[in-house]
Amino acid sequence: MTPPAATRGGAARSSGASWRDVPEAPVVLIQGPEEYIGLRALENLRRKLRAANPDLEVTKMDAATYAVGELTMAASPSLFGEAKFIEVSNLASMNDAFLTDALAYLKDVQPDVVVALHHAGGTRGKKLLDAVKASGAPLVECAAMKKDAEKAEFVSTEFKLASRRIEPAAVRALVAAVGATLSELAAACSQLVSDTSGQVTTELVDKYYGGRVEATAFRVADAALAGNAPLALSTLRHALSTGVDPVPLVAALAMKVRTLAKVYSARGSAAQIASTLGMAPWQVEQARRDVGAWDPQALVRSIQVLAQADAEVKGEGRDPVYAVERAVTVIATSARR
Repeated sequence: MTPPAATRGGAARSSGASWRDVPEAPVVLIQGPEEYIGLRALENLRRKLRAANPDLEVTKMDAATYAVGELTMAASPSLFGEAKFIEVSNLASMNDAFLTDALAYLKDVQPDVVVALHHAGGTRGKKLLDAVKASGAPLVECAAMKKDAEKAEFVSTEFKLASRRIEPAAVRALVAAVGATLSELAAACSQLVSDTSGQVTTELVDKYYGGRVEATAFRVADAALAGNAPLALSTLRHALSTGVDPVPLVAALAMKVRTLAKVYSARGSAAQIASTLGMAPWQVEQARRDVGAWDPQALVRSIQVLAQADAEVKGEGRDPVYAVERAVTVIATSARR
């Protein structure tokens, strides 16, 4: 195993690496706020090392509760010369003892040892992070996935790697239903892969996750923006009767109306508009299908009623159910069918 370039006397820059295929190196830095991606990166690296070394010795340590000398002891050669994998978590709260020992270790990395450092973000330990990056160690970025386009790409890749097909509309439905957290989204992908066969359709997604608050909220919003007041109101009342809180319902409506307003005056292909607005092409295409039923005055009216509903469902009104029903009615009747 080759040491990082900096330990051989030359300067180097850390190289970016995919969390799905983390390269083997003496030191690997996994950095960013998306905890699920960080954990998957560690798991993928551990699996790769174990495949090459069935007797791999795995040691886990917490940088916040680290005791002096732990890293040196864990990395020291074993009696039988087994390969070693040291996973260090909680670097964002590292204590001074770990900082000192880790900086020293970077100058004298051990053969047949891989040390993975997981830093969830923040400024704590910047000196160590800078030193690791300067060493040329692989850097796995774990940026938060906040956009639906990123989550949709994640879902599509999960199914592709599992050698399964999923309809584009089913991808969107799954993101809408369980996309609040990436770990939940990944678990849903895993369940659909293991529990179903053939192509995953929107019907399958609805069967498994259609009762979720997020899915219900978006069904209400889709019907309202399409101008289908009876369907929007019946879906809304069913949701409210089963205990769905008005807040996420208003949030879904607001998101859909904002998207419609952004796309309304945009020009260019779906891909061009998506790139400019930071959206997914499918979101642009869906908004374009609805936009023909709208005019500027109707959009302004809908935005105003949503702002009022948002305030009322969050405590400023006496009847949050009435507030969301009124918003849905105004939006659905503002669109031309």
